[in-house]
Amino acid sequence: MNRLSTRLLVSHAAVAVVGGLTAYLVVLALAPQLYDMRAGRMTGPMSHGGALRAAAVDAMNGAVLVGVLAGIVTAAVAGAWSARRIMRPLADVRAATHRLIEGSYEGQLELPREQEVAAVVADVNALTRRLAGSEERRTHLLGEVAHEMRTPLTVLDGYVEGLIDGVFEPDAATMAELAGELRRLRRLSDDLGALSRAEERGVELRLAVTDLGEVAAGAAERLRPQFDHVGVRLDVVPTGGPAIVTGDADRLAQVVTNLVGNALAATPKGGMVRVMTVATVDEVVTEVADTGSGIATQDVGRVFERFYRIPSDDSERTRTGIGIGLTIARAIAAAHGGSIDVTSPGRGHGSTFRLRIPAGGQRSSGGHAVRP
Repeated sequence: MNRLSTRLLVSHAAVAVVGGLTAYLVVLALAPQLYDMRAGRMTGPMSHGGALRAAAVDAMNGAVLVGVLAGIVTAAVAGAWSARRIMRPLADVRAATHRLIEGSYEGQLELPREQEVAAVVADVNALTRRLAGSEERRTHLLGEVAHEMRTPLTVLDGYVEGLIDGVFEPDAATMAELAGELRRLRRLSDDLGALSRAEERGVELRLAVTDLGEVAAGAAERLRPQFDHVGVRLDVVPTGGPAIVTGDADRLAQVVTNLVGNALAATPKGGMVRVMTVATVDEVVTEVADTGSGIATQDVGRVFERFYRIPSDDSERTRTGIGIGLTIARAIAAAHGGSIDVTSPGRGHGSTFRLRIPAGGQRSSGGHAVRP
């Protein structure tokens, strides 16, 4: 009785039995009385009236009983067919979930006619597509991490062998090269660790009353030498007044640094990146707009997914990183009760990222983890 198909069959049969039994009892009680009423209106002599009455009532009851049994059998057959029809898509869903467990994310289930079952099938199809995308990004991540690690490790290996063989001298220049490659490995490790902490244990915040405009301007100005080096204009618009939020200044600066750094990477020589902060009654918005490569419509909704990187054209500068900076930035914004959104007219027309943090608040001391 724990199987859904059995319950459906039994429920159909139970309804048929109850309905048929009710009809039989009603006929059994009313048939003699109705016969007497009709027979009493008839004129003319009647022979063997009592026997005729009994025969007629028995025939009627027998016919009703046969009809009830036929109805029950028909209901049972219809119930079995209905249960099979409902259980077929559920069996497909079960098979699909087993394929997901085994790591196979190919194929989509056909939607059945029943709306409720179709909704379940649609959710399973969406889950399959989501897991397939996650698996693709995970595989891509492994390749990206291997690539990011391979270059510095190759350089380190070459320098160490050169030092052992006496090809290189252990002077300051050689040590500087080694230190640079080690910092690259450390940065990769820190990025992966930051993502793990943000998604598993929450974001550690030290909240205090902070001027987001000053934080954003300071973070952008620290990157100005990089803008000057590649010939991209950086325009930091003055706030024109306080932009007070309750937040972790270091974490907010990390978010702005990530947004401005991404804008720089996407903007060619001669382009411009504008950073401005606007305070309203409800929120403070830091906007980072660029005139760079822009974002295609199909990529706008995915730029914040972990390990996802916007496909780049061959003409663009080589993009660095493994695609987790925006994921971490969004987690930090969410921990502040805010958000990050992006708009772009399309490829080649630049993009605009907006960091939104609730305005005002009270000073809070100490640190605590906030799960986004």
